[in-house]
Amino acid sequence: MVQFGVFVPQGWRRDLSEIADPVEQYEAMTTVAEAADAEPSLDSIWVYDHFHTTPTPEMETTFECWTATATLARDTERVKIGQMVGCNGYRHPALYAKIASTVDVASHGRLLAGIGAGWYEHEWRAYGFGGAGAAEAGPGEFPAVPERMRMFREAVEIIHKMWTEPRPTHRGTHYTIDGPINEPKGADGHPPLWIGGGGEQVTLKLVARFADACNVGGGDAATVKHKLEVLKRHCDDAGRNYDEIVKSTSVNAYPIAQGVDPAKATAAVRGSTSYEAFAKDNWVGTPDELAGRLQPVVEAGATYIIFYLPGLAYDIEPLHRLAREVVTRVG
Repeated sequence: MVQFGVFVPQGWRRDLSEIADPVEQYEAMTTVAEAADAEPSLDSIWVYDHFHTTPTPEMETTFECWTATATLARDTERVKIGQMVGCNGYRHPALYAKIASTVDVASHGRLLAGIGAGWYEHEWRAYGFGGAGAAEAGPGEFPAVPERMRMFREAVEIIHKMWTEPRPTHRGTHYTIDGPINEPKGADGHPPLWIGGGGEQVTLKLVARFADACNVGGGDAATVKHKLEVLKRHCDDAGRNYDEIVKSTSVNAYPIAQGVDPAKATAAVRGSTSYEAFAKDNWVGTPDELAGRLQPVVEAGATYIIFYLPGLAYDIEPLHRLAREVVTRVG
């Protein structure tokens, strides 16, 4: 069975910029979360782990990932809450594991704990994270990809130990822990670990060894199929049951009503962006059209689809259309 989630407007994509008051911005995010909570066909809500806006850093709101996760966990009752994905470089992995364990309990076991190696260089430098765990990069410097991946490999091992061992130890190149107590580890056992990224030599090997879920492909059926084939080989090598891993992918979409003009239907949400540019970055279509585009992704092996819907802070209707008319057609 395919399951579905949706991102809430958090500011990272400049999706709160039309709201002036920061409290109202936060409440807009909460309102979307509560709306998703009331839609039985949606399994989860999601946030990003970023501090600056995209595609360029602007002097605008971006709410912090784990603070938002914790508050949304208490503002909702049914949906799971996840991060796509937490940046390893922004928190020591032992602290990450402790935070996630606490939020899992606060949510009554509804946390989906996402983790990735990190990539957004300017915010990494701005916050001075280079020296945290990086053996070669100094404070505020951005580690090169090979070093970030070595950090990530150690981090995932530490998180796993923090959730499965009573007093774990690790003495590596980038991180050291010496018997930290992490109690409770979660509401029931420990939260599921979702690893984001499609790197075939490191990331997907870590998925095969440690993760409960992956996120690959960006909604492209051919890429999803290829990455999952690689993951299957890594699972075979590790003696892991491939079928027990959730295979997720992410899609930017904007569902519109049947019979309306797409350019007119998206005019408010895209602003000065041309329809052609907007449609390049977002799947625009009727419920039948979007379901048709999603079906090859499911056939490629995706078992979980996470949607970003632009403009939800100002108009909740696309979320209801997605939940009631799109995902119900996919399977």
